Amino acid sequence: MKTPIPGHTPMTVTLRAGHPENVHHGSIAVVSADGRLLAWAGDVHTPVFTRSALKPLQAVPLVHRSADRLQLEDADIALLCASHSGEPRHTERARSLLARIGADESALACGVHVPYFYAATGQPPPAQGRYSRLQHNCSGKHSGMLMLAHELRQPFNSYLQPDSPVQQEVAASVSHFCGLARQHLVMGVDGCSAPNYAVPLRSLAFAFARLSQEEVDPVYGTAPHRIARAMSQHPELVSGEGRNDLILMQAGRGDWFSKVGADGVQAMGSFSRGVGVAAKCSDGQLVPLMVALVAALEQLDWTDPTSRSVLATLLPAPMRNAAGLEVGEMKPMWRLQVAS
Repeated sequence: MKTPIPGHTPMTVTLRAGHPENVHHGSIAVVSADGRLLAWAGDVHTPVFTRSALKPLQAVPLVHRSADRLQLEDADIALLCASHSGEPRHTERARSLLARIGADESALACGVHVPYFYAATGQPPPAQGRYSRLQHNCSGKHSGMLMLAHELRQPFNSYLQPDSPVQQEVAASVSHFCGLARQHLVMGVDGCSAPNYAVPLRSLAFAFARLSQEEVDPVYGTAPHRIARAMSQHPELVSGEGRNDLILMQAGRGDWFSKVGADGVQAMGSFSRGVGVAAKCSDGQLVPLMVALVAALEQLDWTDPTSRSVLATLLPAPMRNAAGLEVGEMKPMWRLQVAS
């Protein structure tokens, strides 16, 4: 084992008749754009895989190099960062991005899965459903990586290789924004076959705080802030109907940008505060992560009556048994420690 098991803390508890039944563990970091750890719970120092929360950083090299030359709109940039639901508005935009470099969906190496749209909206997928690579939730990210390969004059068939120029540029972006030397990035392979990195939650939160800044980045210019703004202005392209990133950004009303990662990761930033947040549920479940995150946002004083009403849609209803009797509920447990 390369690194120790993270020392997570209880984040939510399921109560039955007021008695604890199930406890979910996790951690959260709140970091300023100058790198100060403002608040935390659990372990913010042991690396955890970022999964799709990394997508804004993976998009930076392309946006910095070629956004204007490729005439990327903010909506296009939002899709580069998406874990989308495979709705027509997502697939058609991904198709359009590929067409700009003379490619089609056959160049995508992300694979195929049932689009998230069905589970998010409670609709059953067709019994004999056939899906395209464009409907994969990561098709926007992969389209962006193929566009970067085109800009670097690299073959499309090697764009996911860790030693390719494409992935070397991505690794440099992750290192820069997380404030970590390249040798301290723990690399693995994501569900879509792209390289992914484990970093401390403190570092991921720091990266999102830096994306919130209007100041020109010394390496990547205006690209970081442009990406964050595109996400906040087009949350429906970053996410999809009924999905948590869309709901979180709707609650933020233009001030928050948000990116979920598979297996219980969530990162956010606030433009007005210049602050990033990164959280992880240790067993990878989304519902307890959202329960704990909403509680943390309340403790951080990020919420108001309007945002609370939107965030309430992320919270589970009381538990009911097969007879419809209310038998329990899930409650947040963590109290953030605040730096003095």
